[in-house]
Amino acid sequence: MPDLFPLSRRALVGGLSLSPFILTSARAQTLGFTDYPFTLGVCAGDPAVDGFVLWTRLAPRPFEPQYGMPMKPVAVDWEVAEDEGFHKPVAKGTEIARPELGHAIHAEVAGLKPGRSYWYRFHCAGQKSLTGRAATLPALGASVERVRFAAVGCQHYEAGWYTAFRHAAQEDLDFFFHYGDFIYEYSPGFALDAHHQPVDPVRRYLGAEPFSLDAYRLRYAQTALDTDLQAARAAHPWFCTYDDHEVQNNWAGEWDQNGTPPELFITRRRMALQAWYEHMPVRRSTMARDGTVDFHQRADYGDLLRLHLPNTRLYRSDQPCGDNYQLVCAAQVSPSAQMINPEQESWLNAGFAQSHQRWQGLAQQVMMCPLDRRGPDDKQTAPTYNMDSWAGYQAQRERLFGLFGRSRNVVVVTGDEHENYANDLMVGEKVVASEFVSTSITSGGDGHDLRPGIERWMADNPFLKWTNDRRGYVVSEITAASWIGHYRTVDAVSRRDMPIKTAASWAVEAGKPGLVRA
Repeated sequence: MPDLFPLSRRALVGGLSLSPFILTSARAQTLGFTDYPFTLGVCAGDPAVDGFVLWTRLAPRPFEPQYGMPMKPVAVDWEVAEDEGFHKPVAKGTEIARPELGHAIHAEVAGLKPGRSYWYRFHCAGQKSLTGRAATLPALGASVERVRFAAVGCQHYEAGWYTAFRHAAQEDLDFFFHYGDFIYEYSPGFALDAHHQPVDPVRRYLGAEPFSLDAYRLRYAQTALDTDLQAARAAHPWFCTYDDHEVQNNWAGEWDQNGTPPELFITRRRMALQAWYEHMPVRRSTMARDGTVDFHQRADYGDLLRLHLPNTRLYRSDQPCGDNYQLVCAAQVSPSAQMINPEQESWLNAGFAQSHQRWQGLAQQVMMCPLDRRGPDDKQTAPTYNMDSWAGYQAQRERLFGLFGRSRNVVVVTGDEHENYANDLMVGEKVVASEFVSTSITSGGDGHDLRPGIERWMADNPFLKWTNDRRGYVVSEITAASWIGHYRTVDAVSRRDMPIKTAASWAVEAGKPGLVRA
């Protein structure tokens, strides 16, 4: 039986305050609901120099039809302060939670001071949300000594407990980068290990595979009720992106993996991405008037870091060569194949060229390193690539590697692989950038220190410096001298409350391309 309302029994970590549940009030009854409305927690995201987005979603009974809400607009107040006790308030406002968007709130706060922390909370019907922490970006051109962020994602609910999120909430971070797969669309009970073999789920999704907006909302609600995730969502601001499982495994642009007619798949995609928007702390402009939900953005941390976040799913051409692990075919090297659209490619070129920051970071969804995936018993001489990664889009990848080579101090941060990797990205014999691939929060199950059979990959790919098959996240620690990736792992997600450790740390030194042990 799932832990339906864990907040009533478990305290959040990291000093985050939780108001007592007030289950009845005259005002709540007048509005048409009587249970605590903030069951899904709070989050801040998309920080700017003078503000950020505040998110919550009203869902007193998130598993019921209409999730315990009246089908009418409801006013929600928010407040921001310079201290956790709200003795120094600096901003407040009211947003309307509308049923068309699942009674989600995206409050865009502006007019704040740059480069500092703030605390926020919501009020509705005489009840308070828990308190969250947000932060603004440093002033343009400001001198910044250090930036520290965690790359998180691939959090299949059925594959394990979100213990890594609880540890991440306690890290000293400037922000989270979520690289996607906040939910999984699989049918309940469909949990896989690192070899894509079925395993018993640790916990189960409610409902069938989602094809409707309400079904996707149910997946997000069940996921967002997890208190370890709520702790992380409230602890630091987030930059959020989506990958494939928010819609369907390995979708690309207008194509799904089952050959569904594009006009029908686009209908499903629109509902799935609306549900993503409803549950993420992103700006209202993310959802266009035609229902398209898109993102690509950059964030400048003073003179130290420019971080670019592209969208590698929405405009992607169909995976070449039959998708998944395949031998090279003509479509893989086609100049027309694209992972990102021309607009984003031009945007990246301009963003790199115009940057005066010490470091260029590319935070994105799928591996850039062209890893030869032949197995230990594979006798073929030609390499095998994952066509759902940048290896399937060789021409555009080579153009980006050329951009990296014309730039300085470039680091790519990636997810998707359900395994940790430390890679150098090369043009011929020249290292042009390095890539920190963050493992999953839960997807793939407990894992191993080394995935069985990985020795062949290490031998065939000299630019692969290190790998590890545990769950967790990567913390990037950036200073003027170096960018260090700390690979933080837990030994099991099938059991709760496992300790966190640093499995390895790898560094790129400024002005010296290539990974070294830290």
